Amino acid sequence: MNSEQIIASLNELIATGDKAGKVLTDPADLESYGKDWTKIYPPKPIAIVLPKTTEQVQALVQFANDNQVALVPSGGRTGLSAGAVAANGEVVVAFDNMNQILDFSASDRTVRCQAGVVTEQLQNFADDNGLYYPVDFASAGSSQLGGNLSTNAGGIKVIRYGMSRDWVAGLKVVTGKGEILDLNKDLAKNNTGYDLRHLFIGAEGTLGFITEATMKLARKPDNLTVLVLGLNDLTNTMDVLQTFQKQIDLTAYEFFSHQAMQHVLAHGQVQAPFETEAPYYALLEFEAVSDQVMDDAMTLFERCVENGWVLDGVISQSETQAHNLWQLRERISESIAPRTPYKNDISVVVSKVPGFLQEIDAVVTEHYPDFEIIWFGHIGDGNLHLNILKPEGMAKEDFFEKCQQVNKWVFEIVERYQGSVSAEHGVGMTKKPYLHYTRSEAEIAYLKGIKQVFDPKGVMNPGKIFD
Repeated sequence: MNSEQIIASLNELIATGDKAGKVLTDPADLESYGKDWTKIYPPKPIAIVLPKTTEQVQALVQFANDNQVALVPSGGRTGLSAGAVAANGEVVVAFDNMNQILDFSASDRTVRCQAGVVTEQLQNFADDNGLYYPVDFASAGSSQLGGNLSTNAGGIKVIRYGMSRDWVAGLKVVTGKGEILDLNKDLAKNNTGYDLRHLFIGAEGTLGFITEATMKLARKPDNLTVLVLGLNDLTNTMDVLQTFQKQIDLTAYEFFSHQAMQHVLAHGQVQAPFETEAPYYALLEFEAVSDQVMDDAMTLFERCVENGWVLDGVISQSETQAHNLWQLRERISESIAPRTPYKNDISVVVSKVPGFLQEIDAVVTEHYPDFEIIWFGHIGDGNLHLNILKPEGMAKEDFFEKCQQVNKWVFEIVERYQGSVSAEHGVGMTKKPYLHYTRSEAEIAYLKGIKQVFDPKGVMNPGKIFD
């Protein structure tokens, strides 16, 4: 079938009836829906389809199988691995119009959502019902639940609440064969063989498309309090973490370098937390449920100062102050965006973080001393964000070419530390050449075997994770 015939067939499939979906072919729509936050691959989709029901998604997949048409899922398009990029004439299946919260059970503390529900929408719904959805990240205002689950998104609360997969009670999916599966049926206990929902979580749409998810909710945290500390040395991040975790359950433990904070301060709207300058900073969040917890936190802070790990610190006294302190961490990405940063999202076990970071920092500095390196990340769960800023005057093409060499150095260190080349953004296309640094040949063979079972004709997000 040529592109005109495909578009006509798509309109017949979903653009009629009471719950008609949409088919978009305007060049501006193709550009907007065909990409994510990566800028490496220019989008070239044939069409954008916005279904409204699981049955319409099923019809699309069956059509794709019958006519060997490639489908690419599209959620909030906030990914950083090109997992939602349609660069080779695919049909994009966007879930923007499947954005309804369908059911809520206060007794079970679960909420059933369509895949296009925005993260913040789910968070607000939970809050309105006296509960809490804890998975949170900077893109919460635009990222969608289906995309979060397809990449098993993590974010800033993993140290306490875990990853997206930890909050999934059940899934409805359309497999690559066009079959609708209702996985786990929201049960807390269900030991009846393989738990297939966890295959689809993190699969980046390569096995099938998630159309609905039943998400678990938690109680609301009480009086979240933020402590920002200036650290004397990178290794002190582990000293502080161990000290606090012995007595206090942290809901977040973030870090950022002095260079990162300087960019945030220069960007405006945020003030320095204290006058003392430190090479690294840690942001701790915890529930101050009583005066005793606050007293414990201050005692632990003083102990860290006495041991020479902490140079200075500040603790929030209100919700507004807590929010403002979080801005030091959350505004880093936007503050460095004008500098065309090379980004890498990597992880190791928590105890190995200082040595791991120092090795990477040293090898990049040795070979490219004119590159400015910005570090920040979720150090409490071992997830680091490496950002290298393009020197002014250097062409983008030259910069990205040099960064390809950086990739090799970084991932060789990742492999030696038995870490991950992608902590929370998936593999997509950008990390695909480096998958073998984290996964063995045998593992990759099994991954391909699973793909063959669920998507034998290879129509579901082809070219992502592996070829």
